[in-house]
Amino acid sequence: MKLKNNQSALILETDENGEIIVEVISGDHKGITGALCKAMAIKLMQDVDFQEELMEMLDEDNETMPEGDGINTDKDVLT
Repeated sequence: MKLKNNQSALILETDENGEIIVEVISGDHKGITGALCKAMAIKLMQDVDFQEELMEMLDEDNETMPEGDGINTDKDVLT
């Protein structure tokens, strides 16, 4: 995956125990995109209420996520 100098990304993966691993990749560690990704990673890993909210969204089979939410999930975007 190649990122431009002004881009950052969160990489989520599961380990062999089913635990989520969060990694921040950035060409902009000192800029806004790097800072936002780091903040989101910390929230994902440390905020139990946020984790529960995410799991509820998954359990509801994406009913709470509106269609056409503007999020590009095309895997080719990050290549």
